[in-house]
Amino acid sequence: MEKILQKIQSLGFNQYEAKAYVALVYLGASSAYQVSKQSGVPRARIYEVLEGLEKMGVVMKEEVNEAAQYSPLPVEVFLESIKQKWEDTYTSVQQELKAVENQRPKADPRVTTIKGEETILSFCRILLRRAQSRIIISMWDMMYEKLEEDLQKMQKTCSLKGIVFQVENPLPNLVIHRKTDYVDNIGEKKWFIISIDGKEMIYGHPVEQNGNTFYTDDPVHVSLLENYIWHDVLVNRLMQESKENLQPWISGEREIFFNK
Repeated sequence: MEKILQKIQSLGFNQYEAKAYVALVYLGASSAYQVSKQSGVPRARIYEVLEGLEKMGVVMKEEVNEAAQYSPLPVEVFLESIKQKWEDTYTSVQQELKAVENQRPKADPRVTTIKGEETILSFCRILLRRAQSRIIISMWDMMYEKLEEDLQKMQKTCSLKGIVFQVENPLPNLVIHRKTDYVDNIGEKKWFIISIDGKEMIYGHPVEQNGNTFYTDDPVHVSLLENYIWHDVLVNRLMQESKENLQPWISGEREIFFNK
């Protein structure tokens, strides 16, 4: 019960209002005394609380045998009205904040750290929705699964290209990285990159690794990482076309190059 009361309060109701409404949902049409007894709202405050809920349209009042009876707005109607109010508020705030943002002086290119799984995923989805013509990605399996639906939607209006790791049946135009010892044993060194329209990108550790993630609109970062993805795609295509087994040579050269 405590959880539902807290969630109702998060919709803009105070503690007594939440308790009174839930009590009415449980009781049905009731007197103020019954609501007070069921909800725990003090009798000295219950009439004030119920009148406030009545003004909000959440509670209905009628006189029955010269006594006031209170009824709750049906749950489905209550939830629909809250949803509509939230959507109207969201639209209004979105428009006003965008207007403020558009007035901001043009900033120099930047790199910003982003933290928190939900924040990172929300940032990725918003960035993808901003794409107008081109999306380039490099992504491992778990992060791909979280964003596959969003990528699929954007593929209808944008060119989607890039490379994925340990993913089966990816979306068209995404290259599957070949199986190598490096890929199989990479451990916690995985990454993801999403670049849109060659203008801005988000990159870093996948959310399951709880590491660092960064957003940038710096053209140097964008160009370097897009070319990194293209190089990875090209090598994998060349390996598919080659009749020779070049993987042992590539692995050896990689070890020599990165040997400290």
